[in-house]
Amino acid sequence: MGNDSKLILLTGASGYVGGRLLHALEAAAYRVRCLSRHPDALRQRVAQTTEVVKGDVLDPASVAAGMVGVHTAYYLVHSMASANSFEAEDRRAAHAFAVAACDAGVQRIIYLGGLGNGSELSAHLRSRQEVGRILRESGVVTIEFRAAIVIGSGSASFEMIRALVEKLPVMITPRWVNTSTQPIAVEDVIAYLKQALDLEINGSRIIEIGGSDQVTYLDLMKEYARQRGLKRWMISVPVLSPRLSSLWLGLVTPVYARVGRELVDSLRNETIVRDVSANDLFSIRPLGSREALKRALANEDREFAETRWSDAFSSLGAAHQWGGPKFGRRTVDSRSVHVPFPPAIAFRPIERLGGKTGWYYGNWLWRIRGLLDLLFGGAGMRRGRRDPDRLLAGDTLDFWRVEEIQTDRLLRLGAEMRLPGRAWLQFEVEPDGSGSVVRQTAIFDPVGVLGQLYWYLLYPMHQFVFAGMLRGIVEAMGESH
Repeated sequence: MGNDSKLILLTGASGYVGGRLLHALEAAAYRVRCLSRHPDALRQRVAQTTEVVKGDVLDPASVAAGMVGVHTAYYLVHSMASANSFEAEDRRAAHAFAVAACDAGVQRIIYLGGLGNGSELSAHLRSRQEVGRILRESGVVTIEFRAAIVIGSGSASFEMIRALVEKLPVMITPRWVNTSTQPIAVEDVIAYLKQALDLEINGSRIIEIGGSDQVTYLDLMKEYARQRGLKRWMISVPVLSPRLSSLWLGLVTPVYARVGRELVDSLRNETIVRDVSANDLFSIRPLGSREALKRALANEDREFAETRWSDAFSSLGAAHQWGGPKFGRRTVDSRSVHVPFPPAIAFRPIERLGGKTGWYYGNWLWRIRGLLDLLFGGAGMRRGRRDPDRLLAGDTLDFWRVEEIQTDRLLRLGAEMRLPGRAWLQFEVEPDGSGSVVRQTAIFDPVGVLGQLYWYLLYPMHQFVFAGMLRGIVEAMGESH
C-alpha cells in the first residue's frame, strides 16, 4: 500500500510532538488531514498536499466530520493547560474521538500517553492512561505508546529542566529529583509514531518506549549543566513535596505555572520501561539521555534560525513583558513598522548598517560599547565592514558577523563582542500591499545568572537604542528613494 493511498488524520498538529510528526509524514508523502481549532493559522504552516479542517475534539460533530475516509487517526492532544478540570475534558474528548473513529470505520488509532506503574499515579499520568484505555475500548485497533519525559528543544519537560538549571546557581533539591526515569529523544518518539502506521499487530497494544538508559532527574540536571558549562550546587532536602516544588517552579518560570504543577506532581512516579517488546517490534534503537540533551541544545540553534519570531508573537496574545518574551532560554525584543517602499528600497539601508554608515541612532553609545569591548579583550568597533554597500554571509560588521543574508529579505547578525551569553540582531523585510513591513528583532541567549542580569540591566537602553535605530533606518529609506 503506497503512502498516498491511505488518509491519515492528525490531531495536535500545532503542538510540540504533533507539529514534528506532521513534517515527518509530509516528507514521506503521506496523505494527511489535520483537525484544528484554528485552521487558518495552521494552513500557513503545512504542505500544499496537507488538508486542514476545522474541528475540536470536545465537539463530537466536528470530529465525526473529520474522520470521514480516514484510515489511521493520531490522537496527540490533551487538556492539561485547561482552566477547567483537565481530567474531565480529556475523558470527554477521548470518548468523542473513540466513537467517531469506530463509526467512520477507521482502521487504526495511534496514541501517545505516559509511562507509570502503581496505584498512586499522579493526576496527569492517571489521565493519560485513562485516555489510552478509552481509545482501546473503542473497537478500533489502538496502539498506545507510553513514554517517559520527552527531551527536545521546546518540550515542556526539557524547558523545566532548563529553567531550573539556568536560573538557579544553588538548588535546594527535593526527594523527587532522585526518582528514576527513562527519557526519550523527541526524534525517537517521532520515529516510533511513524513506524506504527505499518506495524503488523493483532488487536490493540500498549507499547512502552524510552531512551537507552535509566537516570534520575538529578542526573539530567547535572548533565544539562555540564553541557552548558554551568557550575551548579545542588543541596538535597527531604521536605519539599512535588506540590510545593511546583509552586516554586511557578515563581522561577511563570509561563509553566499551570502546566508545571501537574508535570512536577508526576515526578514522584517512576517512569521506566518494564516491557521491552518495542525492541522486537520496531527497528528503532533510541538515544541515551546524554545524547538526547546534546541534540536538543544543538537543534534549537537550527530551529531558532528557521523561526519566524512574528508568528510566535502573534500567538502570545498578551501584553508586552518586561525584558521581552522568552523562547526557550532566549529573551527576545522585537518591533516592526510598515513603510511605503518596496522591499528592494526598504532593505537598502539595512544592508549598509555599521562601518562608516553607523547604526542610524545613538552612534556614540555604540562607540562606548565598542570601547568597553576592547577593555575586556574584544575586537570593539575596529573591524568595520568589507564593503560599504553589500554584505555577504561571513562578513564582519564592527563587532558583529553576518550569519545569513537574503537579498531584500533578511539580515541576521551574530554578536562577537564580549558578553555573558550569545546575541543576535535580525532584520526582516516582507512585501505588504504597495509597501513593506520591516521587522527588527534582538535576541539574547544568557549564560547563567550573570547573563540574565546583563540583559535586564541593559533592557531600558536596548529599548531606547533599538527603537531609535529602526526609526533611523526608515528615515534613510526616504533619503535614498
